[in-house]
Amino acid sequence: AMKYPEKEENFSLPLMVMESSEYSPNQCVFRNDEIGVWLYHANCIEFMDMLISRYPEGKFDMIFADPPYFLSNGGITCHAGKMVKVNKGQWDESKGPEMNHEFNTAWLSRCQRILKPDGTIWVSGTHHVIHSVGYAMQQLGMKILNDITWEKPNPPPNLSCRYFTHSTEAIIWSAKTEKSKHCFNYDKMRQINKGKQMKTVWSFPAPNGEEKEFGKHPTQKPVALLERIILASTNEGDLIFDPFSGSSTTGIAVINTHRKFVGTELESEFINLSIARLKHAISIRQSSLKFAQ
Repeated sequence: AMKYPEKEENFSLPLMVMESSEYSPNQCVFRNDEIGVWLYHANCIEFMDMLISRYPEGKFDMIFADPPYFLSNGGITCHAGKMVKVNKGQWDESKGPEMNHEFNTAWLSRCQRILKPDGTIWVSGTHHVIHSVGYAMQQLGMKILNDITWEKPNPPPNLSCRYFTHSTEAIIWSAKTEKSKHCFNYDKMRQINKGKQMKTVWSFPAPNGEEKEFGKHPTQKPVALLERIILASTNEGDLIFDPFSGSSTTGIAVINTHRKFVGTELESEFINLSIARLKHAISIRQSSLKFAQ
């Protein structure tokens, strides 16, 4: 029983009026129609189901997803030089490989349906989640275009001394179907790469202090990484969706590159962090615009 506004406004994604559910409040918590930014405090599965019923042909030009890493069953990591137990909150509880794969298939299948016919999706993750994601993409008939390795030049040291130091994350780039004619801005990527073809290993430092000035997210991505992804696979004005918006790094990168952003996030603390960061990015873009005039 979803309610919609009486008439569609003339911006890309009209404000959805959703009913709250057992799992989430399902409401728009931040919007800027002029810049094109809409953030929902919502369960991405319920949100996507609503969009599928409303836009059967698909709505988004590109999706970036950084799904929960199922790491919360007591590993150790390094934070501020100290050993800390990994328990990244309830959203990360591991339910065993089969349930993890079922969850990945559930959200990926919905992402596939809300992509436009030529749209693409990028999914990042560590070895805990990325192999399930790749298999689910194959099962769903997506076309895997590349797998990118994000290399972190200064990773936290491995404290157990029982493994190599984890210094990369994988990012799989796929088109909606085998028939999709995906957007790839080859010349732009070559230009960024000093006139040479860009390869699939990308080196970016983890987010710095400035990117965490409003607070931290446990799996925050660098803005520069998202900007490259967006510049590679979309055009100005395109509509981009992030189902696990976190601290809305995707939204920041979208604002910086003049695209439009829709995000969903379930955790209240990350919603507040996102709103602060999005407002800041919008104010920087607006002040640079005034300066240019």
